[in-house]
Amino acid sequence: MPQQDTNDIGTQIEIDIYTKRELDWRNGAIVYQVIVDRFAPSLDLEAKKDLYSAPRNLRDWSDKPQAGEYNSELNVYAQELDFWGGDLQSLISKLDYIQSLGIEVLYLSPIQLGFTNHKYDCLDFKQISPELGTAEDLRALADNLHSRGMKLVLDGVFNHIGRNSTQFQDAMHNPNSPWRDWFFFDTSLPGGACTWRGQINLPELNLENPAVQEYLWQAKNSVVKTYLQDGVDGWRLDTAYDLGHYFLSELTQATHQEKPNSLVVGEIINYPAGWMPAMDGVVNYHFRSLIILLVEEQIKVETVASMLSHTILDIGIEPLLKSWTFLDNHDLQRLATRVENPIKRKLAQVLQFTLPGSPNLYYGSEVGMTGGWDPEQRAAMDWSQVNDNNADLIWVKELVNLRKKHRALRVGNFRIAPAHRLLAFERYTNQVADTVLVIVNPSNETITEHIQWRNGSITEVAVLKDLLQPIAGEALEPLGGYAGLLEITMPPNSIRALAPDIDSKEGYSLYKRVV
Repeated sequence: MPQQDTNDIGTQIEIDIYTKRELDWRNGAIVYQVIVDRFAPSLDLEAKKDLYSAPRNLRDWSDKPQAGEYNSELNVYAQELDFWGGDLQSLISKLDYIQSLGIEVLYLSPIQLGFTNHKYDCLDFKQISPELGTAEDLRALADNLHSRGMKLVLDGVFNHIGRNSTQFQDAMHNPNSPWRDWFFFDTSLPGGACTWRGQINLPELNLENPAVQEYLWQAKNSVVKTYLQDGVDGWRLDTAYDLGHYFLSELTQATHQEKPNSLVVGEIINYPAGWMPAMDGVVNYHFRSLIILLVEEQIKVETVASMLSHTILDIGIEPLLKSWTFLDNHDLQRLATRVENPIKRKLAQVLQFTLPGSPNLYYGSEVGMTGGWDPEQRAAMDWSQVNDNNADLIWVKELVNLRKKHRALRVGNFRIAPAHRLLAFERYTNQVADTVLVIVNPSNETITEHIQWRNGSITEVAVLKDLLQPIAGEALEPLGGYAGLLEITMPPNSIRALAPDIDSKEGYSLYKRVV
């Protein structure tokens, strides 16, 4: 038998790596976050108005959320009891719109039974809050999404539970309660128990108790496994840092055992290294901070380049591809409020779609909705802004299309292209045609600079095309450079996504023998 060339073996391994990534829906997926109560007006609000009786308040869809006073009797703020009436059935009626955005994963904020509108104070993990719908509605949503080739991820709030839950109330008032050891009771603490960040309405669960583990993720009829059996494809874990590495690892293993290839991503507000493989990925607050600080010129370009390289080195590319890259969400100011300059905002969005990870869009931000800190950023979806002339919506759709067309942006590796005042990085695979070099000038002045393009397959840097020109409308200045050095002039607040032009010219191709 002839000996196989080791170069062929290496090439085959490389091909398998990228093909395997592409076949895994979790890698580089485009995610859309929805608060069900706020996304689409109920199709039959009259039939369920009694579910919003006092102390709850049912608002008009056009009303804006406003902060209110703290209710010491109920242990909640007034705005936590304001509802807009959306539900799972009305969400299903808007799936055509979500699909038109190019979304691949729909992520729902908590939908389990809860006293408040946000449901982070769960009363029963296994019951859907009735004003949002039923278990049958959730299965219908999952089935509808799957028929469209999309996935469904739920918010798992497993560090704490609602104070009014059956388990806590019984344990609080009955020393012999079977749930007594589910919590950390201490009469010296406000509310008589350990709570999440001192919020009396959110008593923490004793995850060290095997009974709690069985209930949440270990048993066949556990919370985690039951929803997976009903069609859910994964979990986004709230305050994952509170669960710790050991319990996160157990929960992730249980999730994968029940549904192979399911997704577990966790909310990690600290530096993300070290949290995988306890989870598949993180909700990447670190990338979000780097992007925002860069476009706002609060941090030097060279520093960002170094930080990106070190972060990816510390995390590893595989879990990073499954991590969610977001710019705003239900806990933060909306992007259009935080970054008011529309040009700066575009820079941030291009980085969101070109850095390794899964772009995570917050409902309404794709049409330019504004909103400050809680509760302003949780306003009801403004459907009047959904039209063919909305520049924000057109731009986001183009970015989605750009990402879907270019393999390296979805599943490619990452490396910094050294520069001084410009941020430049490359997304690449084993195919030179996939290569994309992203260059950002976040400053308010024109910059001309040499960039080291660390890809030996790029035959001539002057023969390039700008992938953003068709959507940004800005022509690329003439390029210079040789032998891996690219000389480029970048206007103020500009971004380029360069790719090699591999088409042959008059029968001649620079890449005829380059993979």
